Formats: sequence, structure tokens, C-alpha cells
Amino acid sequence: MTMEFTDRVSRVEPSATLAISALATELENEGEDVVDLSVGEPDFPTPENIVEAGKAAMDAGHTGYTTSAGILELREAIADKLADDGLEHTTDEIIVTPGAKQALYEIVQALVEDGDEVVLLDPAWVSYEAMVKMAGGDLTRVDLAATDFQLEPALEDLEAAVSDETELLVVNSPSNPTGAVYSDAALEGVRDLAVEHDITVISDEIYKEITYGVEPTSLGTLEGMADRTVTVNGFSKAYSMTGWRLGYFAGPEDLIDQAGKLHSHSVSSAVNFVQHAGLEALETEEPVAEMVDAFEDRRDLVVDLLDDHGVDVAEPEGAFYMMVPVDDDDQAWCEGAIEDAHVATVPGSAFGTPGYARISYAASEERLEEGIERLAEEGYL
Repeated sequence: MTMEFTDRVSRVEPSATLAISALATELENEGEDVVDLSVGEPDFPTPENIVEAGKAAMDAGHTGYTTSAGILELREAIADKLADDGLEHTTDEIIVTPGAKQALYEIVQALVEDGDEVVLLDPAWVSYEAMVKMAGGDLTRVDLAATDFQLEPALEDLEAAVSDETELLVVNSPSNPTGAVYSDAALEGVRDLAVEHDITVISDEIYKEITYGVEPTSLGTLEGMADRTVTVNGFSKAYSMTGWRLGYFAGPEDLIDQAGKLHSHSVSSAVNFVQHAGLEALETEEPVAEMVDAFEDRRDLVVDLLDDHGVDVAEPEGAFYMMVPVDDDDQAWCEGAIEDAHVATVPGSAFGTPGYARISYAASEERLEEGIERLAEEGYL
């Protein structure tokens, strides 16, 4: 039997980041020592108090279905967290999801139809493109590589890219894969264009709690943006809960109603006891601060190590990634790096920006030093 697959699936490729991670795992299974600088998750364990809260929730019997949008206590806590960021949302304007990726998928499915234009700021996280393509949308991309991945100097390029035909704009600050944090002036420029052309904006703030000396602004707090911004966040990065799969989004109630249909007919709800662990996570501060301090030290280390080898990079202000300039054929560079140096990175072309490789510094200082040294010894720096 020959199966025929749908266009919406055939038009997308598997996740490049997960593909690199799978290759690294394969080499490790063969006994090779791989320095994996491709990972998109903290290398710290989930804080113990959060783990214990999850266990206690299971022991208390929180193992059945919850309301589709999430338990009320968690949505109330998320609303309080958003209020601290300057965003006003009721619990009816929040959906708790199995990871922030699911939140983004539901939003795109609810807003984008065949032929709708969606604007991305490159480099852009790999799954935005796939989600838009699966929804039938068309992509317009704005390249920020020439401005050290900052949006403010590229506002004229963004202005040229959007129009009254633009349905959706995706803003990710702090950014994966660059670590850039967009300035208030940049976000105000986004606001002006969104209002002028009546554009809905996704503000992906999954790395908002991981910044170095800057305070990122939530786009939805700007005048004129409350009713056109969908704010996405989650627990994976800030609380080192990637495998727990817990995220959320907040937006206008009519969007929540429509996206909620998809949510209820697909995942039903986020895992019950995980939601209770999320309640504990929102009260957790010290382990998060310690992790952010460690990431900042690692960032400084990698910037210095690369500088020692004559490689200049745009210094990240958040998240735990940086973009390293490499050969024009970044795919071949990354494949060679893992084969020859046994160092895993992700090609910039996967994010819409060829000529770069993304390095994650969610690894120990010793492993970061080892990885950079291997790349230099094998002629990749």
C-alpha cells in the first residue's frame, strides 16, 4: 500500500535542532565523546521544590483531567505574573498548554489561513516557519543579521515588509537563536506598524526571565497593543522544566475562545500534576537567579574564547544562545564540526540566516572550553 500524505505535512521539514541532537546522541551511543552545543534546554535539574510539588500533586490524586484551559489556581497565578509584567489578563484570557510550542501552534492555527501573510524576524526559531506552512500561510522575512540581530536599526526594513495584507507578525525577545533583546524603541516601532496596518502580533517571551543586565518589555504593555498582542510564555527555560511540557498564552478573549476549540479537540489539557508543579515554579526565585548568573558567566567565557580565535560575535543579552559567523555553507560547516570535532551546533540556515551556526552555552564551562578548543584544532574557527 502506498500512502498519500497531505500538503500541509509534506511542505515542512523535521526540526533541524532536534535532528542535530539526534545525530549527537547517535555518536554518543557509538561511544564517541560529543560536546553538544546544539541543545535548547538548560543543563540544570528542575529545582527540587518544583519536583516535590509535582510528586505531592500525584500523591494527592491530581492525575485526572483538568478543565481544558487549565486549573483555575494556575491561571490565576499566571494572571498575577503577567500583571507584574504590566499585562492585564483575566483567567478567561489564558490557556495553559503542554509546552509553549503547543501554544504557538494553536495561535497560528486559529489565525492563519491559506495565503495569509506572516512576517518573521530572521534569524527566527525553526518551528515558526513550519507552523505557518502547516496552516497554509505565506512567509515574509526580515533579515536582522546586518544589524547585529537588533530590530531597532532594521525598522525601515520591517516597515517595507508589512502591509495591510499582513495577518500576523511574530516577535521573539529575548531571541532564539541570537539572544538579542529588542529595545523599547524597536517595540514601539512594531506597535506603530501593527496599529497602522491592523496586524496581530505574537510576543514569544519564553526567555523573558533569562536576561543579563537588561529588562525586556512585554509588547502587549504598549499603548494600542493590548487587544492585538498574544503573549506566549512557559516553564521550560526559566525553571528548567523542558520535559514537563508546560506553557501558556494570553490574549483577547475571542482568540482564546477559538484557539480553545483546537486545544480541547487535540491535547484536551496540560497534565494535571504538572500544572500543580507550575504553581510552585511561579513562586521560585533563587534557583532561577543562580541559573541566570551561571549563563551570564558562560556567555562571557564563550565570547572571550571566540575572541581569542579571532571570531567576533554579537553579544547576547538574554537566552543562552549566540550566532557564530562561519562559512557560507553553514550546513556543511555544522556537519563537519560534528563529524571531525565531535561538536554539535545548529546551522544558521535553519533559522533563516545562512552563514552562521548557533551555539548553545547551556553546558558547563569545562565542556564549553573543550568544544571551542576542538573546533579551533580542527580548523573550524
